[in-house]
Amino acid sequence: MKQLTFGVLMLLSLCSFGKPREKFRVAVAGLTHTHVHWILNRAGDGDFELVGIAEPNKALAERYLRQYNLPMSLWFSSIDEMLSKTKPEGVAAFGSIYEHLEVVQKCAPRGIHVMVEKPLAVSLEHAREIQKLARQHQIQVITNYETTWYGSHRDVMAKLENTGPMKRIVVHDGHQGPKEIGVNEEFLSWLTDPKLNGGGAVIDFGCYGANLITWLLQGERPSSVYAVIRQLKPDVYPNVDDDATILLTYYSGTQGVVQASWNWPFSRKDIEVYTGSAYGIADKNGSRVRLQENQPEVFTPPTALESPRHDPFILFEAVVHKKVTLFPWEPSALENNMLVMEILDAALRSHKSGKAVTLKP
Repeated sequence: MKQLTFGVLMLLSLCSFGKPREKFRVAVAGLTHTHVHWILNRAGDGDFELVGIAEPNKALAERYLRQYNLPMSLWFSSIDEMLSKTKPEGVAAFGSIYEHLEVVQKCAPRGIHVMVEKPLAVSLEHAREIQKLARQHQIQVITNYETTWYGSHRDVMAKLENTGPMKRIVVHDGHQGPKEIGVNEEFLSWLTDPKLNGGGAVIDFGCYGANLITWLLQGERPSSVYAVIRQLKPDVYPNVDDDATILLTYYSGTQGVVQASWNWPFSRKDIEVYTGSAYGIADKNGSRVRLQENQPEVFTPPTALESPRHDPFILFEAVVHKKVTLFPWEPSALENNMLVMEILDAALRSHKSGKAVTLKP
């Protein structure tokens, strides 16, 4: 009898061990940020389960669900209903950045983790409340940037590792303008609203530079922030800025320059890193590195990133299930993005006063 019982227990143990783990259950809050196509396009890949979409604009939801051949049963008119009925493990926020705080307010008490599309929040005040909720309810809140997934950025870091400290980092981000490139009305309406977006290009693209420089300097805080924020096309964007330059000075001696604009001749997201004896330039298409004056530039196609740090939704699952712990300076980490919000807040204050803003060490 004991042998039979032991055999049954072993069989049950093996069956339990061999049982495949359920897919990561993800829901979407909002569809008005057109980066939402990222997750909708990935919904059929099989590495997570899309369980619900909360979007008050039913016509927009119908349009996107039809486009991606997804069932209308995924749609809910409110976040509360979606969370109650679908019980996701994680929620990806793709509405206006003003709505990020509300998403966290609804998810955190339920123990639901959140990934927001860049930047973390519409203001430093909102960001601090998000951080408070994340800590109080012990949830993960991560931020997704397109540039996080550029293998060329890590190539530059690796090649410049032994060439001395970083002296200057320049980040260019933006495009011709949201209206000029034809973003849909649902996105344009909040992107050009100073309340819902917190500003124009300075927020929309300034966050990329602040995020990348914080990552490159492993979380170092700037000593001062000075910004020139302009409105070059007031007839097109009457309520928000469309061009910003942010100068960051660091105690270590590094200078960071963030150039964020809706006035570039074409879309760009690239970085330049200068050390004591070398430089590296990178975008999604690859990197160019020159290690010495008497050596030519060497071009390297982008290297594939290793899983799970190669895809936003796979990383989200890995962080939630504690397969990985993010370093605080990593681009997706809450700590990095709290500093991003401090930098953007200081940039806005600098523009208003016309003076550099000093940050506490």
